[in-house]
Amino acid sequence: MADGQQIIIKRVKKVAGGHHGGAWKVAYADFVTAMMAFFLLLWLLNAVTEEQLTGISNYFAPTMASKSASGAGGILGGQVIGEGAQTSQTSSPSLVQHLPPSSIGPGGEDLSGGENEGAGKDKEGMTEQDFKQAQAQREQQKFEKAKEVLQGAMKGIPELQQFQGSMLVDNTQEGLRVQITDTEGLAMFPSGSSAMFGHTRALLDLVGRVVNQLPNKIAITGHTDAIPFRDPSGYTNWELSADRALASRRALLAAGVPENRIDRVVGRAAQDPLEVNDPRGPRNRRISIILMRENDLIAPAEQTGPVEMKRK
Repeated sequence: MADGQQIIIKRVKKVAGGHHGGAWKVAYADFVTAMMAFFLLLWLLNAVTEEQLTGISNYFAPTMASKSASGAGGILGGQVIGEGAQTSQTSSPSLVQHLPPSSIGPGGEDLSGGENEGAGKDKEGMTEQDFKQAQAQREQQKFEKAKEVLQGAMKGIPELQQFQGSMLVDNTQEGLRVQITDTEGLAMFPSGSSAMFGHTRALLDLVGRVVNQLPNKIAITGHTDAIPFRDPSGYTNWELSADRALASRRALLAAGVPENRIDRVVGRAAQDPLEVNDPRGPRNRRISIILMRENDLIAPAEQTGPVEMKRK
């Protein structure tokens, strides 16, 4: 090699996978997967009915949003029922206006019977018929008190005031009956479904908290209107009314009602319409909850039909 000759070294860099590498393949696969999921969602939305979409939406919706300053959730949102609705900053939702105890009679006597010595002394001064009559009168007083508590709660809780027209309370020969009905433009269940709306669950939660203060057995009945329910599987208004009654039973159990308090759950379809002259009317679609009488010696003082809780 001659002295002073310049040596040039050329280094060549090799890039694997082409000019841009292979990362684009991963991004493209993610894009295709997302597009497939998007078109699948569009197909599903087109395949279901509006009622089914509403039912799905309400299934994932919260029961009721609390507007109080308390962190407690549930139907009362930290409010207590007394002379009005008052906000409690520390306590959980409760009904503090308790009903009269079942063992105290109209004149202050103990009607519990059994092994209570005081009850035995009071009972000695009356016949068996008078004793049972006093029990029946006391039971009726408790029913009237429960009715007042329900009405006070519906008026005192702002979130429930718009649903006052959906709750009917009346005394029947069988007991205190609370009916939660559809109204024009306000349904308790999606059409053809037993998956109740959030406001229906809120109303049943309130009813459960009140009836849980009384020892009486409970009967639950589901009703529909007279519009035929057409389903290829043979599902009819009979099954629908029974399923809605069972859903109401589960809601009452969730509200704290003991399971052994439920005496029966019945589906009546359109056999017992609330509005006889309009069998297809919305108010015929309802859930009836009856606190059953333990003593039927006396009839209710007034049986003039359901008392509707009017909106202000």
